Amino acid sequence: MSDDRWVVLGLGHPRAEWLSRLSRWSTAAAVPVDFIKCISRDEVLARLNSGRSYSALLVGDDVAGLDRDLIDSARIAGAAVIVVGANFERDWNELGAAASVPDGFERSELLGALTDHSAPIANIAAVVGHSPIPQESTWSGRLIAVTGPGGAGSSVVAMAAGQSFAREPSNHSMVLLADLALNAEQGMLHDAREVIPGVQEFVEAHRVGRVPIEVMRSLVFEAVDRGYHLLLGLRRHRDWTAIRPRAFESALDGMLRAYRLVIADIDHDFEGEQDTGSRDIEDRNHMARTVASRADLVVVVGLATTKGIHSLTRTIRELVTVGIHSERIVAVLNRTTRNPRRQIDAAEALASLLARDDRIGDIGEPVFVSERADIEEALRDGVRLPSNAGKSLHRQLSSRLWTAVRDSSPADSRGNLEAVPVAPGSLGHWSREA
Repeated sequence: MSDDRWVVLGLGHPRAEWLSRLSRWSTAAAVPVDFIKCISRDEVLARLNSGRSYSALLVGDDVAGLDRDLIDSARIAGAAVIVVGANFERDWNELGAAASVPDGFERSELLGALTDHSAPIANIAAVVGHSPIPQESTWSGRLIAVTGPGGAGSSVVAMAAGQSFAREPSNHSMVLLADLALNAEQGMLHDAREVIPGVQEFVEAHRVGRVPIEVMRSLVFEAVDRGYHLLLGLRRHRDWTAIRPRAFESALDGMLRAYRLVIADIDHDFEGEQDTGSRDIEDRNHMARTVASRADLVVVVGLATTKGIHSLTRTIRELVTVGIHSERIVAVLNRTTRNPRRQIDAAEALASLLARDDRIGDIGEPVFVSERADIEEALRDGVRLPSNAGKSLHRQLSSRLWTAVRDSSPADSRGNLEAVPVAPGSLGHWSREA
């Protein structure tokens, strides 16, 4: 006779009757469940990250911390999420929950949910099993990431690209310029008088459910003169702490559902936990890392100067380090002269530096964007950029965008990287408690 039991975490309102009922069943051995009652979301996360195996997490539908990130954390730890309650307005399966049971669930209902969606824990070995969440096959737009070292003009290049694509009849009202940089400046460049709503509100809307397209479009501004829509960025650098990783990924999916083309202005820092040993740094750079890994093309902007070309090369090298294929990278040399000889010299210098790194393949010829005094005037007056400001870049991106092959391996360290062999002894050992 097997003595395997389900090890279940519980999180709900302190006076929730189902918590007391399940505690009594567990104490009296009325159900084969070892029940651990948690008093907060933080305690749940701490237990899930402790290395001990859990079968499931039962969480009340009225818990304020019930969102995509909590559910995803439980799934990564191998615990199925079962929602307790009758809030039918929210699609729990879409959020990632395995099942739901009513407040007044009977023992048979609980055991049925645990049997169908979780695995019991043996006395000696931990058995982790869960079924992947079925993903809906939905239409998705294209994504272009624009990045570059400070002062290179990547934000203006992103604006010029957005305006050029928005001029195409097929892209009418279907181009979104999203400011996803930590030091967001698109609001200033567009002379935006409003600072709300922005990316924080957009991500928050996706934290607890699927957002209709009309609601997403109500959270962005229309840049009438330039023909695209604008999603304002963070109001302060430190506000990245309010952007929860799984909610942001869902928000990015929402952008691609609502628009045919999304141009994202992102930072050039892609360091993660694997590089630094710090989870906080990876969370801070999560927007840039996620967008770069999901983008069909990554535009890297630099200046055609000695330092500018060096910084451009370093950014391209960092992109390749986090798994971005060279075929998806487009180099842009901004504010160049129209002198062909100088352009050739700059292109040769860039190619020479890139050739020193065997990991970097052929990224093609760089795109030259000439210095224009009327761009600064257009920014100052808040009017449309010169019509040919992004002409050369638009031509290059158009020829590569719709033939680009998407990379399905995001640079996320939570299990989405390519599988690698496990070194003997690297998994540690079971503690006495386990």
